Amino acid sequence: MLIRKTIAAIVLVSVFSFVCYAAEPSVSAECAVLMCAQTGEVLYARNAFKKHSMASTTKIMTALLALEAGCPEKEIKVTKEMVSIEGTSMGLLEGDSVTLLSLVYGMLLESGNDAANTVAYTLAGNPKKFSKLMNKRAAKIGMKNTNFVTPSGLDNTEHYSTAYDMALLGCEALKNVEFRNVCSKPNVRISYGNPPYMRTLSNHNRLLYSYEGCIGIKTGFTKKSGRCLASAAERDGITLVAVTLNAKSDWKDHKKMLDYGFSFVNQVEPYVNLHDIRLKVVGGQKSTVSVRYSSDISTVKTVSDKDRIVEKVFIKHFEYAPVEEGDVIGSIKYFVDNNVIKEAAIVASESVQAVIDENAKNESDDESHGFLDKII
Repeated sequence: MLIRKTIAAIVLVSVFSFVCYAAEPSVSAECAVLMCAQTGEVLYARNAFKKHSMASTTKIMTALLALEAGCPEKEIKVTKEMVSIEGTSMGLLEGDSVTLLSLVYGMLLESGNDAANTVAYTLAGNPKKFSKLMNKRAAKIGMKNTNFVTPSGLDNTEHYSTAYDMALLGCEALKNVEFRNVCSKPNVRISYGNPPYMRTLSNHNRLLYSYEGCIGIKTGFTKKSGRCLASAAERDGITLVAVTLNAKSDWKDHKKMLDYGFSFVNQVEPYVNLHDIRLKVVGGQKSTVSVRYSSDISTVKTVSDKDRIVEKVFIKHFEYAPVEEGDVIGSIKYFVDNNVIKEAAIVASESVQAVIDENAKNESDDESHGFLDKII
């Protein structure tokens, strides 16, 4: 029987100096979310879970799936059905030769519906089948209030998401190094066509030129959706993702939101170093197991420049074997005025197998043989 007990916490008090931060922003967007990419913490929200169409920010998912296919240099021959789609375009024509990576550039910079449609046909056979891949990936991310129907974001009554879900998607996409590289480019020279020739694609995201540390992500607009925008910026090792849906002044909204977040989100390192801490294992092939923090816990949201953060580490007395790498054996919590402002798991950093009782194993084998003998 597995016993799960928690020992008294190791309590360490650290005092951090924080700058005064801006007042919570007033935004024009119908729906908005500001999220810390490292931790998933929501720093600002307005109608965060309201379902809304999201226009071409949809292409974040399409581009991510294209990159995760693992064949960026795959040559694609463009067909008529791939480019038979209305709206913005990267200029593809039937018969063109284009790589999957070029299609990603076409989506994230020029917002090409033709590029998104071509990806859908290439990876799944048609847009309907591709939407199933999109929704499957969305479920893995935790996008619980999202349903993808089109790869490009063209209006459909069943095509919707939320500002919160799209922020989750933005954070996930930025984990992909190639996605991050593409969406942060102001412009790029790539070759495609029949025969291929060099073209210049330009990014529609104005924040790349006007906001310090901006790294993308994707613009969007339809009459039904209004102006939609997912952006990200990085300062001092902290990455924030902002999403607005149906915003009259999206560029101003994002600057306000990002300024607000950067004014009070701080990076701190855990005081407790787990390197020399080992958890006792009962009945294992090893008597102890090393431990580690489960995730990036260096970013902490604070509520006042006068706060004192109390850091508490909770670790079990012992664990019974077997222990699998990643098993939760404790936690670290940050408190302000006895309120938890952040928490992360402490996990086993290696596996420990249980000691096998040879006598018991032999007895079990004998019983099994006897049972088989009786059947025979």
